[in-house]
Amino acid sequence: MSDDSRISPLDQARILSEALPHMQRYDEETIVIKYGGHAMGSENVARQFASDIVLLEQTAINPVVVHGGGPQIAAMLQRLGIKSEFAAGLRITDAATIEIVEMVLAGSINKQLVGYINEAGGKAVGLCGKDGNMVTAAKATRMLADPDSNIEKVVDLGFVGEPEKVDLTLLNQLIGHELIPVLAPLATSKGGQTFNVNADIFAGAVAGALKAKRLLLLTDVPGVLDKSKQLIPELSISDARKLIADGTISGGMIPKVETCIYALEQGVGGVVIIDGKTPHAVLLELFTNQGTGTLIHK
Repeated sequence: MSDDSRISPLDQARILSEALPHMQRYDEETIVIKYGGHAMGSENVARQFASDIVLLEQTAINPVVVHGGGPQIAAMLQRLGIKSEFAAGLRITDAATIEIVEMVLAGSINKQLVGYINEAGGKAVGLCGKDGNMVTAAKATRMLADPDSNIEKVVDLGFVGEPEKVDLTLLNQLIGHELIPVLAPLATSKGGQTFNVNADIFAGAVAGALKAKRLLLLTDVPGVLDKSKQLIPELSISDARKLIADGTISGGMIPKVETCIYALEQGVGGVVIIDGKTPHAVLLELFTNQGTGTLIHK
């Protein structure tokens, strides 16, 4: 599919015809797409992703993009000589770090992605959760067991937040009006403090509030794998919980799947974990019979 010159006009017409039922399924529906920092890859990959997002909007789908930026934040912190610490898979964000996080997420990454979408013919609007009080967050904490005593203690993550409330006032002014929201996962507290929010959790909260038809989590893995490292194409919520309990789902995949479960319980139609580095991953999932990644549903 990467070389259109190899596809005959008849094959192109057949492909478009086969996509029609899928386009009708998502007609006028909202799709939230989390584009992970690891999934962004090269400029070519990002531009291809942007083009696919414009195609969704042109087919009467309402895409909402939430982007991460962990690798880009890490690179900037390293350039500035600021050391990063992590606990429970989350970056401990002190006062110096939150300034860099905001600069990278709401600044360079957000506007770069907006630019790519606009160059591809879309009308992207770059925002973060602070705009219009879209996402209000509370300070996040995590419990970690001390390796020596095995006693659990509270870890202070600094300016890391978890969504408490999503106000759709601003998004409702954009969705359905040929505008594509591109959201950086920053939020504000009730007292006005800026919080860094995990992009998966942020996307799940936004998708849940919007009652989106689909939430797509683009990451750097093919999806949920079984104990033989084979892709699991489909899971129910109860299946997913069993796989977490028996250790099949482990490490960084646990919070991803927990976000999927949360979004489904908030009214999202289905959540798919996809390898964002696969060419046209979003189109493969939405417009083909085979799909891609792991679909989690009720």
